[in-house]
Amino acid sequence: MNKPRNDRPQRGITLIGLLFWGAIIAFLLVIGMQAVPAVQESFAVQRAVDKAARAGDTVGDIRNAFDKMADVDYITSIGGKDLTITKSDGRIVVAYAYAKEIHLFGPAYLELKFAGHSH
Repeated sequence: MNKPRNDRPQRGITLIGLLFWGAIIAFLLVIGMQAVPAVQESFAVQRAVDKAARAGDTVGDIRNAFDKMADVDYITSIGGKDLTITKSDGRIVVAYAYAKEIHLFGPAYLELKFAGHSH
């Protein structure tokens, strides 16, 4: 009695392959879950910088306006004292730069650097 022949090769993923890709996806999800709040905070910083640049004419006014908006938006990575305020072509330009470290595991950290200026 002849066994039926299957000319097509088998397809699929092995258990080891499934575990490997599952571990990679889980690792990326953990990093993403920790990085998303930092990125959201950077968007809030940009909005606050844009509003602060229009809030006053003096350096103190701009820094105070930023600090008030930072309190409302729960911005903790940067304060008004960290802003660089200059004038360019007769308009006020507020710039910022900061880094955020995210502890991953053991001695491993992920460092995100953010920088921008008012529009």
